[in-house]
Order: sequence, then C-alpha cells, then structure tokens
Amino acid sequence: MADIKTVAVIGLGYIGLPTAAILATNGVNVVGVDVNPRTVDAVNRGEVPFVEPDLGGHVSQAVTAGTLKASAETPAADAYIVAVPTPFNEDKTADLSYIEAAGEKIAPQLTGDELIILESTSPPGATQHLADHILAARPDLTLDNLRVAHCPERVLPGRVMVELVTNDRIVGGITPEAAEAARDLYEKFCEGEILLTDAKTAEMAKLVENSFRDVNIAFANELSVICDKLGINVWELIELANHHPRVNILQPGPGVGGHCIAVDPWFIVSSAPEESKLIHQARLTNDNKPSWVIEQVEKAVATVDGTAKVAVLGLAFKANIDDLRESPSIGIAQRLGAEFGEAQFLIAEPHIEEMPKQLSGLANAQLVATDAAIAEADIVLLLVDHTQFKSIDRGALEGKTVIDTRGMWR
Repeated sequence: MADIKTVAVIGLGYIGLPTAAILATNGVNVVGVDVNPRTVDAVNRGEVPFVEPDLGGHVSQAVTAGTLKASAETPAADAYIVAVPTPFNEDKTADLSYIEAAGEKIAPQLTGDELIILESTSPPGATQHLADHILAARPDLTLDNLRVAHCPERVLPGRVMVELVTNDRIVGGITPEAAEAARDLYEKFCEGEILLTDAKTAEMAKLVENSFRDVNIAFANELSVICDKLGINVWELIELANHHPRVNILQPGPGVGGHCIAVDPWFIVSSAPEESKLIHQARLTNDNKPSWVIEQVEKAVATVDGTAKVAVLGLAFKANIDDLRESPSIGIAQRLGAEFGEAQFLIAEPHIEEMPKQLSGLANAQLVATDAAIAEADIVLLLVDHTQFKSIDRGALEGKTVIDTRGMWR
C-alpha cells in the first residue's frame, strides 16, 4: 500500500476532531467531514466547537498551515477514519445507522487500495458490517483491494490531546494487511505501543475495558447506598479500605455517563445476554443510582416550608468538560423539574452558556451562575466535581441542606 498522504475523518466530534487535528499537525493532509454546518464552519475558522484542553491550538495551527479543513461532503482520500456515534436502540442493541451512513458516503469515492478505519466504539462484528455495507454498494471491489480495520479510541475527555499520543492503541484488521496499514498510519502520531489483532477482538477489547470500569463503579455506587442506610461515611470507608495493598475501590457518584462507560457494556449484554449477568447487573445498578439521588432531594424538599429552592451544581458527565452525553446529571435535573413542580431549580454549569434542550421546557428551572444558585438555595445538590465548585466558600453552605454525590465536601 502506498504511503498515506490524505485522510478523511468522518465525524468531527469529541474523538474525530482531535484525531483529525493530531494527524494534520503531523504532516498529513486531512479533511474533516461533519453533517453539522456550524461544526464545519467553526473548524474552517480554526475554532473548536466544544471544550477540550489543547485541542484549539492544534486545530488553529493545522488550519493555518493548510493541512486541515472541514467539509460537509466526503472527499476522495487515501484513508478514511470513521468516528461517528454508535448509540443504542430502545432494546439496548447497537444502532449502526451512523456507521452505515458513513459507509454509503465513502463507497462512491473508492478506487481500490484505500484504508478504512472504524474508530467508533462498536459491538463485535461492526467492522465487518461496515465492510460488507461498502462492498454491497461497490461490488467491483473486494477485501483484496480494500483494507478495513478497527482502532477504538482509548482517551479520557479533558486529556484527549495527551492520551492520543501517549496511550497504547489496539488495531484489529479484517485482514492482517489491514491491521498493518492502520498501524502505519497511527504511528505518525502515536508514541505508545500499537498492538495488532483481528477486528472482532479489537472491538471486544474496548467494550471489556469500559465494562470493567462500569462493574467497579457499580460496586462503589452500591456501597454508597448501603452506607447511607447504615449511617456510615462511604468516602471515609473507601479511603480506609483502599489502604489494603490489593484493594482499589473507585469513587461513587450520581450514576455513570459519557459516550463509553454508560453505553458500551450494553453491547456485550446484547451480544451474549445469558452469559453477561454480572455486566448486566452493573449497568442496572448504575442506571438506578439517579433514582436514589432524587429520593434524597425529595426528603430534603419535604423539610422546607413554602417553595423549596434547589441549587443543582453540574450537568456534564464528568469534571471540567462541557460534554453532556448520557450524563446522569441531565436525567436527574430533568426528573426533578418534572416531578417537583412546586420547587424551583437553580442550575449551575460553568462550562455551558445556555440551557440544554432536554431541560429547556422546564418552567421551574433556570441556568444561573454558581454563586447566585447557592445564595438563593435551601438545598444544594452537587452532581459534578468541577474544579470551580471545589473553591466554593463552605460558609456559603451554612444553614442549607447539602447533598454531595461526589464526596467533594465530605
């Protein structure tokens, strides 16, 4: 396969745009493709349409150098990286329609000998499904003259530009030649070890990594509920238990969110429902934690004379980012506003500028500054441990009912 000079990255979201930018700042000509015209326009101005440290510098540098541009149309390229959403359906099976749509746009551009990489986190068999979808549209091509591989992202929001470079990568090819070609492309920027395998194993590896974390978070969340019932400080308990040399309990929270941990385990469960009982139960435990949080708010509201005012601190799925995908905080705020119409909810999320559409219909909820929310509130509900919240004067919390789901004020 000839050296790759041009890459089209399909999907300019939280993974696609950083991948496009890191390739472009390493000398590859990249066209980022997205269906959102605002994203395309922002990238072409050298701007980033979401919060991710250090990404703005890479995008601005690459656009100025002419190695990165964005388009609504899929171009001809030597390689394609597909980084589109893979949500789940109502029955928790994977929705592959975004992957299929990307394949349909790629297929007309192919001449043979291209490399196609699926980065989207997917259930086992999705990479083969993408290949089959493309070949059905292009019966003149075969896997002898196309190279199709899976390379799941393994980065942490807030550290994406660091971990793209330093983390090890798993590359699984439908054929060994595809895996080798994908490895050669990622070597342009990845300093970590690149591990080769087959596509289905690579798909499963990403799901297993996130399911491992989901199971361990479920243990911590279950502990927090047990400790509340028994009158034990769960944060102190975990800190003490973690002094054991072989114990490392994670921290509980209001649930699990994000595009990976809250979604990926369901792909394993749907693929092998009878054999994945522990993984399934962990998902149920974490998905049920928001209901427990709402119960705590209900108890607090019942103690307030008149109209209760509740400060809801944080909507993102983790600290110091603006990513709201699958965030349990969004679901909690939505349910609180709908179920407690007699209360007022003062929502503080320092990383966004307008109320999310999921909450915009709540007449008893408004987006306000953090200090204003706390000053007016009878009840302070902490859902996200943003750095800004850590600097809140404890004196401002005096006389208020505090529900701290992150242990920040323990």
